[in-house]
Amino acid sequence: MDLLEIAKNNSKKNAPFYFKFLSMLSVVRGYNILAIVVAQYLAAIFIFSPQKSLRFVLTDIYLYFIILASACTIAGGYIINNFYDKEKDLINKPHKAALDNFISQKTKLQIYFLLNFIGFLFGGLVSWRAALFFAVYIFLLWFYSHKLKKQPLTGLFSAAILALLPFFAVFIYYKNFSEVIFVHATFLFFILLIKELIKDLENIKGDIANSYLTIPIKYDERFTKMIITIFLVLTASPIYFILKYPEIGNMKYYFYFTGIVLVIFGTLLYKANTKKDYIMLHNIIKFIIVVGVLSLMLVDTSIILERVLEHLN
Repeated sequence: MDLLEIAKNNSKKNAPFYFKFLSMLSVVRGYNILAIVVAQYLAAIFIFSPQKSLRFVLTDIYLYFIILASACTIAGGYIINNFYDKEKDLINKPHKAALDNFISQKTKLQIYFLLNFIGFLFGGLVSWRAALFFAVYIFLLWFYSHKLKKQPLTGLFSAAILALLPFFAVFIYYKNFSEVIFVHATFLFFILLIKELIKDLENIKGDIANSYLTIPIKYDERFTKMIITIFLVLTASPIYFILKYPEIGNMKYYFYFTGIVLVIFGTLLYKANTKKDYIMLHNIIKFIIVVGVLSLMLVDTSIILERVLEHLN
């Protein structure tokens, strides 16, 4: 049976538990949370603190608190975003909206406040500065969903910045201010901007219906494609500079690969004119991000080899 039909035939109260569980995972985008947690740990191991042992990083209770606080506040951000985007998602993502609807709006808000409280609490266990950071982050996530995302430029840039902030928390914790980290962050920032613009092209119909003033709506698709092309060209600069740093190790192959994929992406972009085309482009960008997370292990493969040998011995 189609998910939309199941949603119609089951009330929120009578829906099976596993539907509600899947619904909550969908609302908080559990796969994204998992990817962010893995990315934070890999970044801590291979970029932010490569001189420290794997055991030290994985058993660092304060790093665990920071990552848990990040996961809770990000999940809360997804919930409040889902709350404000309910009508828009009915148009742009009807199947996801049907699944999300197994959880009532009241329950979503209750879980939202609970997750934010837990995130703030775990931040406070690290330091008052961490608690302040997560308090500000919680506010910014709400303000983005409530106000900023409906504006063309502020919505675009704030979405990319908010996606980077959880890594900034780990970055500050380790106080690692190396140039290669800033260059890598610049590359990721451009990729996130491209992702947001593609998402706007993908969701034009729902955005128009709900008075969201995104760049494709205020200007047009052709102008948006020009902006994306500019960001594609700008990614060449951080890729060029990051390949000059020996610290990235075998991760250089990821950047070679990404450069080729982005050229193909640019070609497909100018041929795209349907929602299906933009979904495909969106998936390509998500693929680049996921592979980028996993490729962090290539920064220093000796770390993995040493730990495997330790385990075998």
